Amino acid sequence: MVERPRVRRVRVPPAERVRERVRASAGPAAAVLLPVGYQRLGRVLLLRLPEALRPHFSRIGRAWQEELGVESVLTVVGPVEGELRTPRVETIAGGPTETEVVEHGVRWRFDAARVMFAAGNRTERRRAGRLVAPGEHVVDLFAGIGYFAIPAALSGPATRVVAVEKNPVAFRYLRENVELNRVGSRVEVVEGDNRVVPLGTGVADRVFLGYLPSALPWLPRAVSLLRSSGGFLHVHTVADARSAKPDGSRAVELALREAGARLLEPLAAREVKPYGPGRTHVVVDARVAPRG
Repeated sequence: MVERPRVRRVRVPPAERVRERVRASAGPAAAVLLPVGYQRLGRVLLLRLPEALRPHFSRIGRAWQEELGVESVLTVVGPVEGELRTPRVETIAGGPTETEVVEHGVRWRFDAARVMFAAGNRTERRRAGRLVAPGEHVVDLFAGIGYFAIPAALSGPATRVVAVEKNPVAFRYLRENVELNRVGSRVEVVEGDNRVVPLGTGVADRVFLGYLPSALPWLPRAVSLLRSSGGFLHVHTVADARSAKPDGSRAVELALREAGARLLEPLAAREVKPYGPGRTHVVVDARVAPRG
């Protein structure tokens, strides 16, 4: 008996399957405008569709629902709004936008229509837990739903984290996620503006400043939180993509000196992700001490 050679099936990516559906129902002009990229957030899918496709939004949303089995599909309709970093999205299929994502063993619950959750920050969320030494006192000035605070708390049972969040929607999910990940005994959640809520001085070993487009204005507050012997700051900002790390480092160093800090070792900068045309999200790690 002669064996027939096996035919290797080529798996068509989901975006191309959706494109074929749209081509069949709305024509080639609409299909060619469909972007390839998408972000899956548990039961919710996030797209960036051009406005020219608006007449076909519901058709595109249903196609994605069927191809990936998601509950709801959203599209970005504008830039993130205001100091609370509220996403501007529109539901084009389904309805419920609350979802849950498991990432590196951490459970994140949030409303994808009301709270930012950037997939490009995945590495930084994971790194936060690796940076923190067990037993440290950590302050997260922009805790959100727990992006850095929860991984930090998971570094060890003696670690103590103060997580500050101003956005009431994000704060609600911060409290939920602290309980979901069983770190309630290690994390103190504080609702309010980090510029005025009482946090003490000279108490922290490490401070996370995960705010964009720039956390530089909060450096004086962060420096005041550090122990007199010094500690670590993780400062997020945006810089020119052509020289993101050196530009980001220079900006942070200047702001630290103006904030009354002295460097204990050279700054270290990392590129996190693109941030709009020609711009890059950078995080600068700084070991500094308040000037006595």
